[in-house]
Amino acid sequence: MQNKEVYDELVSKFEKLYGEKPQVVAYAPGRIEVLGNHTDYNEGYVFSAAIDKGTFFAVSPTADASCELTAGDFMETARFTIDTVAPAKEMTWQNYVTGTFNWLFDGKPAEAKHGWKAMFLGNIPLGAGLSSAALEMCTVLALCKLYGIEKDKTTLAKIGQKAEHTFAGCPCGLLDQASSLYGKEGALVKSDFRYCKFENVNLGPAVAFMMVKSNAKHALVDGAYASRRQACEDAAKYFAGVLRKPVTHLRDVTMAEWVLYRGGLSETTAKRAVHPIGEDERVLQGAELLEKGDLKAFGALMYDSHESSRNWFENSCEELDAIVDAAKAIPEVYGARLSGGGFGGSCCLLVEPAAADKIAAKITKEYKAKFGDEPAVSLIKPSEGAHLV
Repeated sequence: MQNKEVYDELVSKFEKLYGEKPQVVAYAPGRIEVLGNHTDYNEGYVFSAAIDKGTFFAVSPTADASCELTAGDFMETARFTIDTVAPAKEMTWQNYVTGTFNWLFDGKPAEAKHGWKAMFLGNIPLGAGLSSAALEMCTVLALCKLYGIEKDKTTLAKIGQKAEHTFAGCPCGLLDQASSLYGKEGALVKSDFRYCKFENVNLGPAVAFMMVKSNAKHALVDGAYASRRQACEDAAKYFAGVLRKPVTHLRDVTMAEWVLYRGGLSETTAKRAVHPIGEDERVLQGAELLEKGDLKAFGALMYDSHESSRNWFENSCEELDAIVDAAKAIPEVYGARLSGGGFGGSCCLLVEPAAADKIAAKITKEYKAKFGDEPAVSLIKPSEGAHLV
């Protein structure tokens, strides 16, 4: 079992707190986004992978309507009932779980008939921008089992997304939840968010990913994410008016069309729009390169992606740029870019695994010289998606 030490710790803490072993345990991995940034809500394409770190959720039923949820790392407990489920203003970590519970029952959790006692614990670095969807997905799998509910993976992903929108207050796309569910060992997940189609593309054993977590605070709820999304929607409406073809999202716009018609947009909206348009083209090009086994050319697309984040979408930051710039000087790094929403969080590097220690040492040295502290560096292998344990 992957991350067995985390599982053992969770079961032990659950038993100590509740006096019994959990009836159901589910696991969901975090994800890295490899190529295709902010394309999910633009109905575009993304390459991502489930990672070998994740979150476990343990649960047992209660005999009445009461619910207890404990964060296993700092042993803080939230209490409520199935008919008082609502977004919390304090201990806001619970919103990812309670929101998922709420939408599993279509907004009527009182219909669950009985409550539950649960605890979660994981080893995904907090604040790396990788953890919320993993928590939602292990929650929904465990609660489905507890209540005898059967739903397909894409529906489960959408339940987690709705929890994030309505309880956590972040208007995310479906990428993180889908990556956590559809992951496969040694493979990337290629997602098409127009048709919610997810396929696995083999990466091969010659490379791995390195996650470098900056110490810049990762915060998407403060409006930066929402403003970028709004700009993309505004641009799509504009292109729908000027192009002689149907346009509902930026997926429908080519780079050539953006060049020809960008003059009708404000400078900021034009800059925001070109990022997901370019990302879609990079993902499709990347799929062809992986088929040929050209990993270095695939890595070059990752560098291009980061430059687009830095210059056009402006969702990078000084710390993430420094990590990517340091990576460019290391021959055993094929590509590097920010991963996820941006504005802090982590960078994803495509690396030769044998050189992992050398790469980590060089990037840490440069980062420390610039910012005075050290980033968290870990080697990541694409891994299996969420499942019941």
